[in-house]
This record gives sequence, structure tokens and C-alpha cells, in this order.
Amino acid sequence: MKIKMSWARRAALIAGMILATGEESWGGDFIRVKETEEFAKLQTAVFGYERDGVEVDLVGAIHIADKAYYEFLNGYFENYEVLLFEMVGGEALGGGKRPAAIGGKQEGDAGKMDGLKTIYESLEKALGLTGQAGLIDYFADNFVHADLTMEEFDAMQEENGESMIGFMIQAGMAAEKPKRDPDTLRLMRGILTGRSDLVKLEMMKTMEDGDSQVDSLSGENVIIKGRNEKCLEVMDQQIQAGKKKIGIFYGAAHFPDMERRMEERGFAKTSSKWATAWRVPKS
Repeated sequence: MKIKMSWARRAALIAGMILATGEESWGGDFIRVKETEEFAKLQTAVFGYERDGVEVDLVGAIHIADKAYYEFLNGYFENYEVLLFEMVGGEALGGGKRPAAIGGKQEGDAGKMDGLKTIYESLEKALGLTGQAGLIDYFADNFVHADLTMEEFDAMQEENGESMIGFMIQAGMAAEKPKRDPDTLRLMRGILTGRSDLVKLEMMKTMEDGDSQVDSLSGENVIIKGRNEKCLEVMDQQIQAGKKKIGIFYGAAHFPDMERRMEERGFAKTSSKWATAWRVPKS
């Protein structure tokens, strides 16, 4: 049976893949849109938590954004003793290792994600944005891999009967109607005329609740639950090793579930900041 999806749900599915505001702001807990008369800004959260003198920041991210966003993050990450990062199969990165090229194992594992890589590259080109993987310095001295290996990911998905594409389709189908409907004619005009600003302005309307939409599917899955558990295991190890200022750099859609797990460990939220990922003129 062929499943038909509305424009709103199609846009929500794309938004989930990227994942990953007189002045008014709205949106989910870790992603928001902020508007002025001149600009609309897609922003991700930097929320701070504290327990017994240990400070941990959840630094949200989306996978394609303005170049300035990733340049800002590279500098901001220098503030942490350790920066825990997400990347399935990225265990060869971090710790100041700077090979001329990533080794054969890493290259082979990356090939398993070629489908998503192609989607991201197409969106980068169409929207005039930059990819996270190309600009974040994953070889920085304080970077620590805090995600599953490719072998762990494959084994856990097979055990659960999951797939990446299946998860994305499920998220798109479960997406509620956006609080603000995209203007279909404006969206099509942007696509047909190559006006990436128009496309981004309409996509923002579907992205404001991207974190909460994915969180509604968190449950017993590998993509959110399994990887978050691994990340916080690494965090616990770093705390036991004496680290007092830790950053966690993960897609913002991971953070509703991760925040709950932090609170279960006794952490309390102490600060709230926002970083602008997309800055789009409204004229």
C-alpha cells in the first residue's frame, strides 16, 4: 500500500533528518525559532546542569547550518575539560589525533551511512548551508567519543529489528500538525526559483518541535535511547576520572531523553543559552 504524506509531514521528516525564532520566539525545549522584523533565526540550546561541583552542558546541534555556527562552536568547545561527541563509528576521532586521513576501518564504516550523507550533502547545496562533519574539529585534544561503535550500533539495531530509515519514516508519520503551517506556494516558489531563503523560512515552521517529535519515539530504540545511554556512561567515567567541566555535543533531538537521564543522576539545570544555527533574512 502506498502511503501518502502531506507537505507538512514531508517537511517534518526532512527536519528530523537535519536534526539533529515586534520579537517572538517559540518551539521545543532544545530547538526554537526567534524572529525580528528583519530576520528569522533557528537556534539550538546550550543548557547547563550541576551536581556536587560538576558542571555539564548539553550543547544541541543540527547537522547542517551556517558556517558561522560551527566556527562559534569550535571556539566554545575550548571551554571544556572534555567535550563528549556523537558519531556512530567515530571512535578513531578525538584526543588530539590528527592523521592525514582517517584510517581504512573508519572509511569502511562511514560507507554504511552513505544514504544519509547523500541527503545531507543535497540539502547543504540546496539550502546554501554547511555540513557539521566538514567544519567541527573532531580531532581536538579535549574531544572524547561518546557514542556506539558501528559494530555495537549494527548489532543493537539487528537485535531490536530497527533501521535508520525506518526510524525516520516513523518520526515523519508520527509528527503532529505544525503549530504554524508552511505556505506551500511560497515553499514551491523557493524551490523552483532557487531561493534558499524562502525554503528555509518555510522549513523553520516545521522544525520548531523537532526535538519533541523525535522524543515521542524515544522508547526502547537504539538511535535515541541506546546512544544516550552510551553517552552518559562515558560522562560517568569522565566524572570518576575527576573532570569537573564537561560538554556533551549531540543532536538536539537527543536531549529531552538525555535531560531526564541527567535529572535521574541528580543533576539540576542551572543555565540556559542559545546558539543561532540559521540566520535567514525575511525580505
